[in-house]
Amino acid sequence: MFRKIFASIFAALACTGALAEPVEINFGVISTESTANLKADWQPVLDDMEKNTGYKVKAFFANDYAGIIEAMRFGKVQMAWMGNKSGMEAVDRANGEVFAQMTYADGSPGYWSLLITHKDSPYKAVEDVLKHGKEINYGAGDPQSTSGTLVPGYYLYALNGIDPKTHYKSLRVGNHESNLMAVAAKQVDVAITNTEVWGKFQKREPEKAQNVRILWKSPLIAADPLIWRADLPADVKAKVKSFFLAYGRGDSAEAKRELANMNKLTFGTFNDSSNKQLVPFRQLELFKEKAKVEADENMNAAAKQAKLAEIAKKLTSLNDQLAAAK
Repeated sequence: MFRKIFASIFAALACTGALAEPVEINFGVISTESTANLKADWQPVLDDMEKNTGYKVKAFFANDYAGIIEAMRFGKVQMAWMGNKSGMEAVDRANGEVFAQMTYADGSPGYWSLLITHKDSPYKAVEDVLKHGKEINYGAGDPQSTSGTLVPGYYLYALNGIDPKTHYKSLRVGNHESNLMAVAAKQVDVAITNTEVWGKFQKREPEKAQNVRILWKSPLIAADPLIWRADLPADVKAKVKSFFLAYGRGDSAEAKRELANMNKLTFGTFNDSSNKQLVPFRQLELFKEKAKVEADENMNAAAKQAKLAEIAKKLTSLNDQLAAAK
């Protein structure tokens, strides 16, 4: 009899949607630095999120960006901080959806990729690196990193007709922090990092930072998105978005404490956003692909023309999306 009563209650709750809200949210954090550093910086924010929303919030870390994307794909992560490139993958492959965008503590509208070397390196300018690749051991960025792969892949390599996989004497993949450490210790000759992690590194490792010299700085990269699974219940989305958009805003002591938490991450407050944030980065992927196709001497003329026409069609569609958003 009791089983029937409980079964009826459960069924009624399910019908009303009362059981739809997750009791636990796993929040993914991309691996720009060591897990220990990321956990220390993000935990105060996630603790506030748990207190404000009433959900149990746990940080989820993986060894690389792909681990966060796959975790979201299989429902092990409900939302995450990602870069724009990893965000595209999450939207396309993991039922992700952009809902907010970071701002920066220093007021800058974005951040930059950096190509770095040791202060004693014989490579004094980026042109030296492009010219002497076969002598150089290179610290590459994560394949799903916007500042580690997508942006330098186009502006530093594609525009110069270079494939970094074949250009260098050796190539090893690392996160932004490990690349900084490797350059400072002369374990690689040059490497990619970004200004977010460089700023933290200068504070945490000031002596090692003095051994690092910047060779190249990319064009501005728009600030990172926050992404959730699109199939989260609407009331959960509303509560989470309300928390992030209000976090750190205002003149109260509490707001100032929250903003200090974000400043430690090099970030400021959050702004509302959508998948349209990713359009310029989709264009960048296509521009990079276009440059690669144009430089491919082994592709027959008809196939090349067809591929370039396909890319042009996709670019036109993205341009129309941007125009419609204005």
